[in-house]
Amino acid sequence: MAVVSEYLENAGFRRSVLGALLALGTCIVPHVSAQAAPFEFAPAPQTDLNRVYRVDRATGEVGACQFQLKEGGVGVTVCFPAGEGAGPQAPSDYLLMPSRHEREGGIFRVNVRTGEMSICYVFDDKVVCTPQTK
Repeated sequence: MAVVSEYLENAGFRRSVLGALLALGTCIVPHVSAQAAPFEFAPAPQTDLNRVYRVDRATGEVGACQFQLKEGGVGVTVCFPAGEGAGPQAPSDYLLMPSRHEREGGIFRVNVRTGEMSICYVFDDKVVCTPQTK
């Protein structure tokens, strides 16, 4: 019986510790989830092209992937690595910005800190980008 009464006396303490831990968790978790993801993805504006571009938000490196039919099979995902101008740039904060031109297969890489931008597109099985300018 003494064990039960001791457990009940300590239950309030355990609840307050648990409440404090939960409150601490709600302070920490939103901070972690609010951090920027390392990559951003955006589709090519061209309406008949199933290509998605990827940019590393910190380095500006751009790549792309698209679906390709495979005869007699399910199909394959074909990816294009960074080529000329699409590799890592000066560390900053980069985003992808599609134009509204429905026949445009490329996408803009924008540096939101400096305002510079370049157009990136697939050429010879690699993603290439024009020099950044503003």
